Amino acid sequence: MGQELLESNGAGADLLRQADAIFDGQLLPVMLEGPMDVLTQTKWTQPAIFVHSMALWREHQPDDGFFSVTAGHSLGEYGSLVVADVLSFEEALYLVKKRGELMQQAGENQPGTMAAVLGLDDETVESICTRISRDNHHVVPANYNSTGQIVLSGHISAVHEAMELLQSEGAKMVKELTVSGAFHSPLMKSAEAELATAMDEVVFRPANMDVFSNVTATASRDPEELKANLLSQLTGSVRWTQTMEAVHGLGVDSITECGPGVVLQKMWKRSYPETTIEPL
Repeated sequence: MGQELLESNGAGADLLRQADAIFDGQLLPVMLEGPMDVLTQTKWTQPAIFVHSMALWREHQPDDGFFSVTAGHSLGEYGSLVVADVLSFEEALYLVKKRGELMQQAGENQPGTMAAVLGLDDETVESICTRISRDNHHVVPANYNSTGQIVLSGHISAVHEAMELLQSEGAKMVKELTVSGAFHSPLMKSAEAELATAMDEVVFRPANMDVFSNVTATASRDPEELKANLLSQLTGSVRWTQTMEAVHGLGVDSITECGPGVVLQKMWKRSYPETTIEPL
């Protein structure tokens, strides 16, 4: 991850080296060489993906005024705030590093799991989650990724129970995911206070464009609102389906994706095939 950017020796490479220095020279070796069992630990995965995405942005950054809105999926919301000048790269990296560490610790302290569900409407999934959730047996919709595609998160027993019920409801696919914690669920609550403290240590500035928050699927430029929403997504749902709908409703017909892989492009094309998407 990031090898081509390093070899280009441009602005993206400079940012990669800057990030590596912040991590005392430990980040780039993990990004470039792994091993995979280290890179897939969320305390490393999150900064690696964030830094790679921001290096791509720095390498290919267009002129000011090129974009009218920005949005990021889960971790990507931090990059979105950098693009909108709400946070500097260094400030966002500090928060991403802290977020990854706290989420990994929360997952170790309170084990959970996640599962992808395809082919059911939101209301059916939500109803089953609500019906079976109780003390120490919670399952919630964590990611609304696109129409008919939702990811569940919660206690292992609750997610497994929901998977069985959703299959009986006619889901096209129900698949448990390989994760290190029940992200975007109440099981991350133990990470909230320390992440809030870290957020108070940096300055959130007014955005220079509309920023869509995951938990509300609405846009804002207000720094305090964006900060509160960013904290809320630690335990709240990523409403990406609703975000895509809102952005599309603004008449946006051209999108630039900044990050590794093409997952978000596929989600967007599935919902709005007429949209032009340019990856960085």
